[in-house]
Amino acid sequence: MSASNTTLSITGGEALARMLQAHQVGPMFGMGGFQLLPFYEACRALGLKHHLINDERCGTFAADAWARVTNRPGVVDATLGPGATNLVTGLVESLNAGIPMVAIAGDANREHAWKNMTQEARQVEILRPACKELIRVEHTKRIPELVRRAFAIATSGRPGPVVLDVPEDVAHGEHDFAADEIWADPGTLMAQARRTRPDPDEVERAAALLARAKRPMLLVGGGIHISGAHDALLALAEAQNIPVAHTMSGKGAIPCTHRLSLGVFGRYSRIANDFIAQSDLLIVVGCKLGEIATKRFALMPAGVPVVHIEIVPEEIGRTTRADVALAADARLALADLLMAVPRGALPDERADFAGAVAPRMAAWRVGAADRLESNETPINVGRLINELNIAMAADDILVADGGFAGHWGGLLFDTKQAGRHFIADRGFASIGYGAPGAMGAQMAAGPKRRVVGLTGDGGFNMTIGEIETAKRVGANYVLCVFNNGASGYVKALQHAVYGPGNYQSSDLGETDYAAAARAFGCHGLRVEDPNMLGAAIREGLSNTSTPTILDVIVTRDPARMLPGTDNRTLKVEKGDRPV
Repeated sequence: MSASNTTLSITGGEALARMLQAHQVGPMFGMGGFQLLPFYEACRALGLKHHLINDERCGTFAADAWARVTNRPGVVDATLGPGATNLVTGLVESLNAGIPMVAIAGDANREHAWKNMTQEARQVEILRPACKELIRVEHTKRIPELVRRAFAIATSGRPGPVVLDVPEDVAHGEHDFAADEIWADPGTLMAQARRTRPDPDEVERAAALLARAKRPMLLVGGGIHISGAHDALLALAEAQNIPVAHTMSGKGAIPCTHRLSLGVFGRYSRIANDFIAQSDLLIVVGCKLGEIATKRFALMPAGVPVVHIEIVPEEIGRTTRADVALAADARLALADLLMAVPRGALPDERADFAGAVAPRMAAWRVGAADRLESNETPINVGRLINELNIAMAADDILVADGGFAGHWGGLLFDTKQAGRHFIADRGFASIGYGAPGAMGAQMAAGPKRRVVGLTGDGGFNMTIGEIETAKRVGANYVLCVFNNGASGYVKALQHAVYGPGNYQSSDLGETDYAAAARAFGCHGLRVEDPNMLGAAIREGLSNTSTPTILDVIVTRDPARMLPGTDNRTLKVEKGDRPV
């Protein structure tokens, strides 16, 4: 309670809640315990939106997806010990993907720490490598300062998760705060905070390379969304007639339907890899050029100059030599590069190179018709993705789990406008992101924009309890479960490496997920006929009263589970991973 008009005599937990309120946080996800009880009580009293989740990892996934849609830090909390350690997988996803987050972990009372306290663990040491920075709050009076620090770190440079480790006595302790201590720096409320421009001399070098290039390409990663650089990218691509390829995380850099869009590049490619092989300049934007994007570091052609735009300087040159390094915010670097390129006629060959994109993409679609328009049963996942392409509005969002969901969605889903309309957990590619990720995305998108999630039966088994959370909080998304009775990616790999019939610990029992969804009070539909897919998806999109679970019975044949190839004749050499 207020001791005066200028002093707040409050607990550390209330100070924490007031600071989050000052930072205009969205819905928070957590599971409480004694350590953070004052924080929970303050959230109730202040009217903050805090939601109980059924698993802390899922809470982190939901906060991550919410942050991807808004570019504002997601917030999750966990109690001492198992609550804190359950955060690890979700934190690493956000760390690797550059997603802003603030995670609050309760810790042991310092007066009794290391005396076999219940649930006590070396959680600071466990969590520290899983986040961008861990801040241990040792004094109640420092909470305002350290919360501001957490948001500054979470939203600056390459964004990421920051853990506030709060001992029990710090949360329960009281302090007389001056009222003017409770404030937020508006520059750190969302990413990208504290933008930096590239070295002008390096920009001139990049511009000179681009002016001479006959077949330049843009390779774009998830940093394009973090920076909000979509308009700057499109301006450069259209002014200079440069085809654009993207990673799974970079989907939506420009609309997939744009004449210059080559789709995804790397392990799963439509036509982009062929264009990379023909290019004479590669401009890489907000992309780490990791294993998937480079087909295990074998894709980038030797001798072709590379301009790398990356917010973290030490990432440049990590996997691929860069001829010009633009260590800067993507939006500002792209704008500066466009301004620096000499005006005038473009090289004649560039029109031919860019003009080949649309007819090559049209030919790819003809070749992919066996998947996109398949009438086979069990259902071909390609048909499901194509029905989503038809049914979903331009502003809707598709959330894809790790494994097959991300691969099929990344290859075949088309965004209709620029922006983060495809969300895949490619930072860590953990299985289990689909259901909680769809929940967080739907809460960020609001009721008018629809969110569809993709998950496998294995991923849904891990996280099915969160559809109870989604129903309770009103996150009424549509979730498509690829029901193939297996840990499909593993089974497909076993088939490719060891041959037909040689499967170990990759089969699941047959489950009726539609019936399970109805038991949770959600809308459940089981779809076995591909010609019923469109109607089922439309029914789900029109249902805004509860979450809708579509139990889609897809192929059980491990030779036909991979999106990029029919691997019945695929031979995998020892140590290779081509799929």
